[in-house]
Amino acid sequence: MKQITFHNDPVTLLGTEVKVGDEAPNFTVLANDLKEVSLDDYKGKIKLISVVPSIDTGVCSDQTKRFNEEASKLDNVHVLTISMDLPFAQTRWCAAEGVKNLDTLSDHRDADFGEKYGVLIKELRLLARSIFVVDSNDKVTYVEYVDEVSNHPDYDAALEAVKQAN
Repeated sequence: MKQITFHNDPVTLLGTEVKVGDEAPNFTVLANDLKEVSLDDYKGKIKLISVVPSIDTGVCSDQTKRFNEEASKLDNVHVLTISMDLPFAQTRWCAAEGVKNLDTLSDHRDADFGEKYGVLIKELRLLARSIFVVDSNDKVTYVEYVDEVSNHPDYDAALEAVKQAN
């Protein structure tokens, strides 16, 4: 697992690192209505999974708004933003920011996604900023674990990977 930092301090990521070519691990998170959602709920679709520590922070907010804007231009692609934020906070934030083209999902209850994708920060119980593209057959086609959690991901590379997926 490569080294990730949070405000330049090294952090420990729990779970298994996901690599291009892997079968995407199934996971269970909560939707904004508190219902359980899993990767299986998006079968047959290309998934862009945008992972943020907390939607209420600047970079996380920008990342989610950018992918919300891009989601409206993508066919057969489901954009998921996953964080440890409570579903109520995600609902409030989406309403305030007019975000409607993606699903915000919460991993706060079990950290199931965080552990299965190797992004759970042990010291903070937050998710490390990362991007995963999963094709319609649930194969991972793109992975970015952002080296410094407070930095932006490579949006262009992620969007190009989505366009190449099928």
